Amino acid sequence: MLRPNPALVTANAARRLPRWVPWLLIAAYVLPGFLGRDPWRTEDLAAFAVMLDMHHGGPWWTPQVLGQPAETLAWLPYWLGALALGTLPLPAELAVRVPFAGLLGLTLAATWYATYHLAREPAAQPLSLAFGGEARPADYARALADGALLVLVATLGLAMLSHEATPTAAQLGFATLVFYAVALGLRSPSDATRPAVWPNLALWWAGAWGWALSGGPVPMLAVSAAGVWWWWRCGRPPRVWGIAALGSLCAAGVAFALGAAAGQTAELIPLRWGGWSTLAAWQGLGRLLAWFLWPAAAFALWTLWRWRGRWRAPHIGWPATVVALVLGMTFLNGGDDRTLLLALPPLAALAAFALPTLRRSVSALIDWFAVLFFTGAAVLVWLIWIAMQTGVPPKPAANIARAVPGFEPVLDGWLLLPALVATVAWVGLVAWRLGRYAPALWKGVVLSASGLTLNWVLLMTLWLPLLNYGLGQAPVSRRIAALVAPGDCVLVHGLDAARIAGLQHHGGLTVRRIGQADAPRCRWLVASPADFPGLARSEDLSGWQLRTEVPRLRENREKWLVFERR
Repeated sequence: MLRPNPALVTANAARRLPRWVPWLLIAAYVLPGFLGRDPWRTEDLAAFAVMLDMHHGGPWWTPQVLGQPAETLAWLPYWLGALALGTLPLPAELAVRVPFAGLLGLTLAATWYATYHLAREPAAQPLSLAFGGEARPADYARALADGALLVLVATLGLAMLSHEATPTAAQLGFATLVFYAVALGLRSPSDATRPAVWPNLALWWAGAWGWALSGGPVPMLAVSAAGVWWWWRCGRPPRVWGIAALGSLCAAGVAFALGAAAGQTAELIPLRWGGWSTLAAWQGLGRLLAWFLWPAAAFALWTLWRWRGRWRAPHIGWPATVVALVLGMTFLNGGDDRTLLLALPPLAALAAFALPTLRRSVSALIDWFAVLFFTGAAVLVWLIWIAMQTGVPPKPAANIARAVPGFEPVLDGWLLLPALVATVAWVGLVAWRLGRYAPALWKGVVLSASGLTLNWVLLMTLWLPLLNYGLGQAPVSRRIAALVAPGDCVLVHGLDAARIAGLQHHGGLTVRRIGQADAPRCRWLVASPADFPGLARSEDLSGWQLRTEVPRLRENREKWLVFERR
């Protein structure tokens, strides 16, 4: 027997968020991180290297970098980046990000629509009030969808990984599309507003094929199997869920066939769970779950408690099923944060159903925490930026000079202006939210989402030159390029795809691997110290002279060996 519905929502509480608010928030969240930022992380640069290789004539069916297989096996993300490089009249690092900005927008939109359709389920509807005045189903669903969008934007783990041009970011977009397609098909057969079958199946197929060709056929099959089961349970005819299952199986089959052709089938099976025998591994997983899923996980746990009698209902069961599957795959994949990223959209949808059950005092506590935490973080960002520009306070300025030697701050008005606008908007939002009582369902998360967006904007504007210099490959690549005469090529040994991409993009160098049959007789050789013994065994270095050792940033960190032909 079902427990009483815990949601009690008036029409006033289900009022819609003004449409310009989510659009402005999405723009402020999506655009920073795609504009002006150099590729930082190894995965981001490695994917960029594959796209550059394809753009310059490399094979498209077997992704590689200078003849070596890509570190992350995927196809569609690299194709999108290579096509963008060839068609968009933009700088290379910006061109490849255009399709991935669209995929992040797809993630946010699909989360909103999935939550909307889940909230239209009969079991999700709030209680009827004795004297009327309860929320209309469409208004209630729209308010919860707004809440899910705000929770997703507020989640800490989404910001960095979703702003990369990598297979991970592509998997996130297509996985969310599959999640939405299943949620769309869970509507009751008697519901007059239930969508047509074929558009629903088209969304499923698009998501499944995109997910599989982005390197995730195994998690796609797991989530698709769960989706088929939920469709069967909710009374969809076998013909419908059979066609959906066929699409997922065909997509996975093609992905595995392409993987076999590349000799990398094992790369498509995420099984790296052998390191759980130590306490440190479990502690690391706990820390990852605690910060990566905050605050969506806290709201989702509250949802499971307050709706504990309705876990079999689609609006709770379907997102909870996907979250459980992704958590299991994260464990099997050694606690990988890129696998865990796929849990965020269904977790946000699940978290949204906590909003109708929160007491006013709890919402106020969440608001005050958001104000104190995000305001404090913003003040810290501004303080360190002022120290970079003026040298005052002296201690932060000295710490920056020690951590990032050689960095020269420059006052850029185009970066300062959006930071000022975002800060003023945050002050106005806090004054509005704390100065009046807003009964809307989304009120408890609007400050959290806006606060995280504020700090994301500040980091991607005020700190952007510092982060580009300290985290990217541009400084070391340009120092090496300064040694090379125009037109000369460079041989490399022991450098991964990320470092090769840095030399190609930031240094503007023509790079070849040493030992390749078609490698030209280049004057310069760049090698990693860790791989130098292997180079000395495999190649005759008597014709080479060590010219210099180039540190990436500090002398006591990673150095690259630069040789010149005698």
